[in-house]
Amino acid sequence: MPAIPLFRLQCGVNSYDWGKVGHESAAAKYAAATPSQGFSIEEQKPYAELWMGTHPSLPSRDLETQRTLLDLVQDNQALMSTDVGERYQQKLPFLFKVLSIRKALSIQAHPNKKLAEKLHEKDPKNYPDDNHKPEMTIAITPFDGLCGFRPLEEISHFLATVPSFRTLLGEDAAKKFESSVKGRETSEKKEDVESNKKALQEAFTALMNADRDAVASKSKELVAAAGSEGSDFAGEGGPSNSGKELSDLVIRLNTQFPEDIGLFVLFFLNYVKMSPGEAMFLKADDIHAYLSGDIIECMASSDNVVRAGFTPKFKDVSTLTSMLTYSYAPISEQKMDPVDYPYVTLSLSAYTSSSSSILYDPPIDEFSVVKTDLNKKSAKATFEGIAGPSIFICTSGEGKISVGPKTEEVKPGYVYFAGATAECVLESTGDEPFVTFKAFCDLGGKEESEGVKL
Repeated sequence: MPAIPLFRLQCGVNSYDWGKVGHESAAAKYAAATPSQGFSIEEQKPYAELWMGTHPSLPSRDLETQRTLLDLVQDNQALMSTDVGERYQQKLPFLFKVLSIRKALSIQAHPNKKLAEKLHEKDPKNYPDDNHKPEMTIAITPFDGLCGFRPLEEISHFLATVPSFRTLLGEDAAKKFESSVKGRETSEKKEDVESNKKALQEAFTALMNADRDAVASKSKELVAAAGSEGSDFAGEGGPSNSGKELSDLVIRLNTQFPEDIGLFVLFFLNYVKMSPGEAMFLKADDIHAYLSGDIIECMASSDNVVRAGFTPKFKDVSTLTSMLTYSYAPISEQKMDPVDYPYVTLSLSAYTSSSSSILYDPPIDEFSVVKTDLNKKSAKATFEGIAGPSIFICTSGEGKISVGPKTEEVKPGYVYFAGATAECVLESTGDEPFVTFKAFCDLGGKEESEGVKL
């Protein structure tokens, strides 16, 4: 056990079909920076997720001793702090990931704590954890995805302009939805919101239970319309997306998952694009499907997924349609507003080179993330000690990390654990910007700032 609470981690990477292939995958390249025994990147193999944390499915290890991070934090409770350790059973409360997405992930949601316990007890094979899984996504490269239900008037617009969508849902179900929400799509009255959510649930459930042969036949019509109509597709799109954007999306997703129900689900969900540094937060029970890009992801430590489309894996349509919040809003309300991180001191060379440390602070206790850009050689960022654990990963540039007298080199893909109360110093040593992400849990210093719009 290191006397100084800073050690480099060796982290594993999962190979799922949707991952980027070979050296195109950031997750693979970062794993290869500190390879586990026998790991080397295979050029034809997909690499999807780098995991950093104590989750037993793919635990991180101390590079020097090869002990798991879970062993280390359970043997030395000071690494977590008493408060964090007691609250989260001496396990890291968050799971930190890098995802490299080549094609669509499943249409999915993650259960809340109460439902997770029930699902785990009933079906531990498909639901291996009893914990909830709210998650935050920060783009490293351009990203797109389906996230949360669209504003209701957009769904009504698509029912009126995409014949195959309306036919698959069913004329009665379509009319019932339209009449139920008409005139109160944006009402904030409690009774209207509840009525709207009920109408949305009924319509979405009807779609998700559509006959398989009907899905196949209407998919062909949908793809043909997308190909022939171009920018005129779906009534020239809606307020959030152009017709060309949506027609391109339908064609692209059909090449990945031909004749899948997900081709129609996209008319219910927000289609979002994020540039590097942009982020969004998904509460438990929020529906989503990531489509492409490299992202930093942080979540409560759980591997529970309820799936219902864009996947060959186990689908649980009845659980998904009954568990969702059915909150509806433009994607702008799910995107986060990062703020300056208040517990870091930047050196003069960091200030003069427009370096920054910004905080992504979701409205939950398990985690927050700080992105630090040091834009000049020798620029430094000194992080105050906090009452909880931290994990750092470098995504570009080169530098050093120090705790007390211990200094370690940092390159892209290097991952470090820092224990509670440790003052950490990052310093750039190269000519390229030195970019790191730090995930942490600090129950005492949890920000009550405007880290996310809800």
